Amino acid sequence: MLDEIREALLIFNPAAGRARGIGAGTLERARRVLTRQQIDSDLAPTDGPGSAQELARQAVRSGRQMVIVCGGDGTLNEVVNGLAGSTIPLALLPAGTANVFAKEIGMPWNIERAASLIRSSHLRRIALGHVTAAEAETGRYFLSLAGAGPDGAIVRAVSQTLKTHTGTGAFWVEGFRQLAVYRFPKFRVIFENESPEITLLIVGRTKHYGGPLKITTRADLHGNDFELMLCSADRRWKYLAYLPLLLAGQLRRAGQVRFVRTTSMRCDPLDANPVWVQVDGEASGRLPAEFRIIPDALSLAIPDKSHT
Repeated sequence: MLDEIREALLIFNPAAGRARGIGAGTLERARRVLTRQQIDSDLAPTDGPGSAQELARQAVRSGRQMVIVCGGDGTLNEVVNGLAGSTIPLALLPAGTANVFAKEIGMPWNIERAASLIRSSHLRRIALGHVTAAEAETGRYFLSLAGAGPDGAIVRAVSQTLKTHTGTGAFWVEGFRQLAVYRFPKFRVIFENESPEITLLIVGRTKHYGGPLKITTRADLHGNDFELMLCSADRRWKYLAYLPLLLAGQLRRAGQVRFVRTTSMRCDPLDANPVWVQVDGEASGRLPAEFRIIPDALSLAIPDKSHT
């Protein structure tokens, strides 16, 4: 439990809040909940891409006792990249489009209820994933998942306007569009003593993928490795055939799909067709790319499941 925490910086994404009807009034009520737990919080709104990461870095430099983030997976990823390697605890108030990570740790979707659980949360030191990819300015840490192939193309092309208005529906719309136009170029994944050629890679630190979907169901947030999903199918009809299995949580039964565990890998393109990378639902360059586990990288406040 976080008994010694008395103050925090509350970083929030106003755009993510509007997407869920979360206004200043909701945040103020959440702050009052925190105050009743003897945690004083200062609001810090983001104002564009990269803003949340810089606010988190400032929190490290100024010696804040805790950072609380209210936003979606993209905002959370930025804050993680600002805090990685520090000892400042991170807590979450869910907002945004999907918030894969909130589902993973069992955080309630009600912001005030989530705020009420922070004081009794357990502090865990966890590993992070890290990816370095071509056309990305810097490497990125990730908390939940990364991928290369069709899902990277979907994330890169999804309409931000549609995402704001329909949430996860925007990814389904773009997914079906990509199914019609994507060429499914193969790329090589090199890890341990293997180098298979595949069309889709999912790099999981969490079981949840997005919305109701789970892919890397044996991933362990508290462990020091990835679970990988490798798919070598290169026909549209095969990907369509996977959808019922995916929705039923039975993707492990699919042909040309396999799951493995590793701590690092390299992905190389096999031709000139671009293969795009996504990290926690945000575009992050293209192949070639390297993925690796960074142990002992983040202090995370995880709610007591008996109180959720």
